[in-house]
Amino acid sequence: MRLGFEPRQTESESVMLPLHHRTFCFGVQHYDGFLKSQKILAFFYRIPGLLNVKISFYKCILLSIFSRILHQMVNVGKYNTLKVAKEVDFGMYLDGGEDEILLPKRYKPDGLEIGDEISVFIYHDNEGRLIATTQQPVATVDEIAMMEVSDVNAGGAFLKWGIMKDVFVPISLQEKRMKVGDKRLVRLFIDEKTGRVTGTEKIDKFISNYELTVAERELVDLVVFQKTDIGYKVIINSKHMGLLHFNEVFKDLETGEKLKGFIKHIRPDNKIDVSPGAIGYSKIPDEESRILQLLRNNDNYLPYNDKSDADAIHTYFGMSKKTFKMTLGGLYKKRLISFTQTGTKLEE
Repeated sequence: MRLGFEPRQTESESVMLPLHHRTFCFGVQHYDGFLKSQKILAFFYRIPGLLNVKISFYKCILLSIFSRILHQMVNVGKYNTLKVAKEVDFGMYLDGGEDEILLPKRYKPDGLEIGDEISVFIYHDNEGRLIATTQQPVATVDEIAMMEVSDVNAGGAFLKWGIMKDVFVPISLQEKRMKVGDKRLVRLFIDEKTGRVTGTEKIDKFISNYELTVAERELVDLVVFQKTDIGYKVIINSKHMGLLHFNEVFKDLETGEKLKGFIKHIRPDNKIDVSPGAIGYSKIPDEESRILQLLRNNDNYLPYNDKSDADAIHTYFGMSKKTFKMTLGGLYKKRLISFTQTGTKLEE
């Protein structure tokens, strides 16, 4: 006997299922075998059809549990949006699927109530418990960032994470022994043995341009990696390496410095050139605000216009002459400025 809610499934249909459903089926099939092998269930073999009902019931229970875990399991070391389950004197508990996760009272935003959803960062405390925080860490899992060493011991070093918890970097994952006060470029990952967020300086194996996940004109996150003769090597989205040429930047950059940029050009050998900021005219509104503010701060006049020297523009405004001219053009069309022979005048 088969229950109506458990349709028979062919082998070809099973192949077409999503991966997590196929995993459920595999686990359930083996669970069936386990049930059938138990002497305690021998009684059910004496009653025709009852064993199938029993196994079908357990399949439903398992699928329900697995589905709940799949959809509500939290991502440790990353931001999660969770629902408030209950409130206690020392904070709020958030629904993390199998377990409730404490959001300490000092991180509870005003007005947060039971049933509300909140974006929080999840990590393990020193006792291995999952904790939620509204603090922003220096980096999340799979990201690369510059972090400062706060303490060292025989096993490794602890790096400041920007939250109550520090990140541990074992000696085996350090390029050279860390000392308190050092600033090191590290990548965060989940240690398979402990399940906790761990850091490593050995980031080369995580950076590759063999298969690119970016396209030209795409906005990306950049981390300065190394200064070269022609520009700065930058890590793109914690995955690829690119080059930011000196003529694209207007200040000295430090290793580990974060900035926004976009993919300017991808070469046939997958080498990538990047530019800082946004693309073309999309960066102009911010630059317009800067120039207007500078004009207001200098009696509505600046001794610069579209004919000024590029180096002088770069020194004063921190932007290229091309961007400066585009910005002035936008302000002029809005009738916010006018030009004189020696500079620019505010008209508002």
